[in-house]
Amino acid sequence: MIWIELLIAGLFETVWATTMKFSQGFTKVGFTIATVIGMLLSFYFLARVTKILPLSLAYPIWTGIGAVGSIVIGVILFHDSLTPLTWLFVGLLVVSIIGIKITSA
Repeated sequence: MIWIELLIAGLFETVWATTMKFSQGFTKVGFTIATVIGMLLSFYFLARVTKILPLSLAYPIWTGIGAVGSIVIGVILFHDSLTPLTWLFVGLLVVSIIGIKITSA
């Protein structure tokens, strides 16, 4: 269950990053509120996870999920363009996240 909570924390990191972009520098109130709620939920779940998992595992996985999620959202919603080499490194990031999880005790 703790790994699911870590996944949820990472997904909420993607949510707040996305809504922050939509807030246009915190000038759109609805998206600003959504950003703050996403941050609070992301930090809440991360805080719960770090009660059990070491910070050295939880934090990089949390940021990795948020990074990969933000990249995917950027490509889909904002039409960001990534080179094939960049996609290779995104793939390596995913492999690294999985590797950290698999090799943790």
